[in-house]
Amino acid sequence: MQTREMISTGNQLAAVAAVDAGCKYFAGYPLTPSSEIMHTLSDLLPQTGGVSMQMEDEIASICSVIGASMSGKRAMTATSGPGLSLKAENLGLAHMAEVPLVCVDVMRGGPSTGLPTRVAQGDVSQVKHPSHGDLKSITVSPGNLLECYTQVARAFNLADRFMQPVFVIMDETLGHMHGKAMIPLEEQTKSEIKLRKQFEGKPEEYFPYGVAQDQPAVLNTMFKGYRYHFTGLHHDKQGFPTENMDTCTLLMERLFNKVEQHEDELEAYEEYMLEDAEVLIIAYGSVSLSVKEAIRHLRNENIKVGLFRPITLWPSPSNKIKEYTDKIEKVLCIELNMGQYFHEIQRVSSRLDIDGLFKVNGRAISPHEIIEKVKGL
Repeated sequence: MQTREMISTGNQLAAVAAVDAGCKYFAGYPLTPSSEIMHTLSDLLPQTGGVSMQMEDEIASICSVIGASMSGKRAMTATSGPGLSLKAENLGLAHMAEVPLVCVDVMRGGPSTGLPTRVAQGDVSQVKHPSHGDLKSITVSPGNLLECYTQVARAFNLADRFMQPVFVIMDETLGHMHGKAMIPLEEQTKSEIKLRKQFEGKPEEYFPYGVAQDQPAVLNTMFKGYRYHFTGLHHDKQGFPTENMDTCTLLMERLFNKVEQHEDELEAYEEYMLEDAEVLIIAYGSVSLSVKEAIRHLRNENIKVGLFRPITLWPSPSNKIKEYTDKIEKVLCIELNMGQYFHEIQRVSSRLDIDGLFKVNGRAISPHEIIEKVKGL
């Protein structure tokens, strides 16, 4: 694959990826450390016939993005933890009504205002359950500058394929990291665009939610002659509210099935020096960069350590996690939180002897800290 060189930050690369992936609408509100995404898109989108809007708050932002998506445009918002909290109710609406959109979350310290200018990975549990009720999240986590581009572009295809919000969780370190990335050519990214399905039959035969039990809704672009009802209530195949017990049960089961039965399309991960590993480290996001540096030093001391890095966090690559936790005795989970993914690893592996290295003071975890932790196992 041909590439182009960009010297940029993770936030700026995320914005470039959105434009290359066909995003035509962005709405957001300035929030550290994600603001540069909006700043960059305010320059780039008008050049491609798109629109970038600074809304009055995060609630208006997500509502506006939902509206743009319903009109057939690829749409995105970007925020950090406090903004994600404000978006929660309408993210639930998008999940229930099956509206595709991309939400980039550049994580900082929390809860509440926390450490606005410092790094954390405290939103991992939040994006798994971004709203009340039952839903199945799709969340990807870039681990380097290149993936700040490729995973945002991928998120738009996933949103259109599964007809729901897709989260891209970066962290402050990646968002503000400045360096060189060899990213795909714009033409390459455009050639990989896979837009949502559209119904092309007779209007009277159109039932957007009347699909197979493992498939997403087929929501035709508004104002094109196809009528359906749009609601956050439980609904029938045409979108009209219902309390019919069987209809409600089948709806909720389908919202789960459309993700769970196609996890092979979602699963993405990196395996690093795991062939002969006697110590398994599980980490994601910017932490994985420190882990790789630590592994190189530990290997020089004949300590066989390897990294498993989930790129798709939700749904988790559970089969691969279990495969490695079954065969490697010493397992260490490293996160910039109090152990949010740690609990997922325990659940998948059925092991209670997994160790953790957690840091929540807004500073990155250094390779030295990882080396000392591994030597102490």
